[in-house]
Amino acid sequence: MTAVRTVLGDVRPEELGVVDAHDHLFLRSPHLPGQELNDASTARAELEAFRGAGGSAVVQWTPYGMGRRAADLPLLSRETGVHVVAATGLHQAVHYDDATLAGLRGTLADVFVAELTQGIGTSGVRAGFIKVAGGFHALDAHTRWTMSAAAEAHRATGAAVAVHLELGTGALDVLDLLCGELGVSPERVILGHLNRSPDLVVHREAASTGCYLAFDGPSRAHHATDWRMPEAVRALADAGFGARILIGGDTTTAAARSVNGGPGMPCLLRRVRPRLEVALGAELVVRILTDNPARAFARPSSKEDR
Repeated sequence: MTAVRTVLGDVRPEELGVVDAHDHLFLRSPHLPGQELNDASTARAELEAFRGAGGSAVVQWTPYGMGRRAADLPLLSRETGVHVVAATGLHQAVHYDDATLAGLRGTLADVFVAELTQGIGTSGVRAGFIKVAGGFHALDAHTRWTMSAAAEAHRATGAAVAVHLELGTGALDVLDLLCGELGVSPERVILGHLNRSPDLVVHREAASTGCYLAFDGPSRAHHATDWRMPEAVRALADAGFGARILIGGDTTTAAARSVNGGPGMPCLLRRVRPRLEVALGAELVVRILTDNPARAFARPSSKEDR
């Protein structure tokens, strides 16, 4: 038996329904001044708009120390009727001050495990997966530290490991580290931002390991590659990897929210979904939105919390 850990507790994977597999309700970073997602009322409105477009679950990839507002997530989920899955993990070093990183030395894996099994801070909200990040075509010491901790937490809890690929690069290096050196099963790894580097050969090689490939957007910053996403997804499907594809909205700024005039979460279902149906057919798109994320974010329900 498997279960997906939402902010309201564990649910059967099939209960998730239509999933935005990569997005943000709250997000804050000193590296992105003035671009914070920090307003609960607009987060609620965005979830309601997503629900109105036919969505029923959102996976928030905001990790430790980046303004997750975990205590607010259960109420938002109840009020809107949308399942929310929260993340533990750590982003690139640029998103943290030196004191924060220094305070995590020697304890990072324990922090991840605690947030997965006991709760984030004093909120009582348990994370459902681990989010870490690679660098641009490289894996630096910070990446190796965070991924080593993620692998340890994965072994303790069974939680999936999701990876921010900087501009979509470094997928194979990440897999070499996580799955080769650190022993994480590829089926428990989710690679994010593949649309930002539409290298179809790399996509197929990564998918052949058994990992999940997440395509997210649309994005003003990455619009130049957004239009190639259906082509990249179709190439994977044609190669037999339709069951490894995830899609999400990845809303990272207030201006990108639909309630503020941007595409936001509803665009995933209003505009991206019909475009993918042209490329892939409606039946496969249904599976990408429902079955694939249900498997990707599930973990053994019998796994004992440490």
